[in-house]
Amino acid sequence: MNIIVLAGGLSPERDVSLTSGASICKALNEKGHNAYLLDVYLGLEYDKTKLEEVFTLPSKGLEIAKGISTTPPNLAEVKALRKGDSTAAFGPNVLELCLMADITFLALHGSIGENGKVQATFDLLGIKYTGPNSFACALTMDKLITKQIFKMSGIPTPRGKSLRIEQKDTTLAELDMHLPLVVKPCNNGSSIGVYICHTKEDFDQAIAQSFKDFPEDEIMIEPFIKGREYASGIFKGKALPLVEIVPNSDTFDYESKYQSGASQEICPPTSIDEETILAIQQSCEEAFRVLHMDVYARADFIVDESDGRFYCFEMNSLPGMTPASLIPKAAKVAGMEYGDFCEAIIEESLKMRP
Repeated sequence: MNIIVLAGGLSPERDVSLTSGASICKALNEKGHNAYLLDVYLGLEYDKTKLEEVFTLPSKGLEIAKGISTTPPNLAEVKALRKGDSTAAFGPNVLELCLMADITFLALHGSIGENGKVQATFDLLGIKYTGPNSFACALTMDKLITKQIFKMSGIPTPRGKSLRIEQKDTTLAELDMHLPLVVKPCNNGSSIGVYICHTKEDFDQAIAQSFKDFPEDEIMIEPFIKGREYASGIFKGKALPLVEIVPNSDTFDYESKYQSGASQEICPPTSIDEETILAIQQSCEEAFRVLHMDVYARADFIVDESDGRFYCFEMNSLPGMTPASLIPKAAKVAGMEYGDFCEAIIEESLKMRP
């Protein structure tokens, strides 16, 4: 198959996406496919009359993946790399190459890939792609909407409130929230912009910094729950083996997620009983269903150390596929090596949108 692996873009998770994309691209080429790694924003300057050559270029586009630094990328510097002044999300030849491909493997993370806009564009153009549909992506990208759906569906989730920038001076009393709290953007992933607040000063600083970094976004405020964290991957509507996340620091932050040795991932977990594992997996499957998802995804849970109750925080519509990512680890325990899992995602995606 001729496959475009689409990654990068103008998201704080850009580096993670490119690393996921490089891993997918390598695996698919090793499986005998003609896969090419393409940056959705920067695109590829190439003779439009010879675009079919791209699928067999020796580089496979892998030179654009530079690894993941300890901090998110500078997106202003990325913008400066593209010629011209176009504000389009798609760079040169991106749509043309995706139209030529048998399927586009979406390795995008964050707003550009997980808010449903790319998927909706591809639906309109008849481009086949991997992962959940546009509607499900739009729902899951907004943590507040996801939380409201969880509550209506009986899926345990922490209570939460959201603020817009014009509400930034709202007090804790007005919110009816009590410290300690977690402050995070409604529409980001990879733990970017997440603050754990133990004092009022922490909270005020987190709100100010959040609206400085994400002025157009809503900010989510939730109670801080101390406990063990688990990831429940899901494929074709069935939960994969649970992965326990044990960060070496106090929290599973951006650096802990993607730097080698910064955390331990235990699959299957040994810290909770089989009954709790099954209950979490069932909640994951129900969350997948009520959010109208398909193909694959990953839900994040925490088990409160004080009472053993578990809560679902969010559903990730395009979970990381880097060497350090959680869903490939779960798939391997379920019997699927990395390359086989990538091919299985393609096969299932083609069933969803033949």
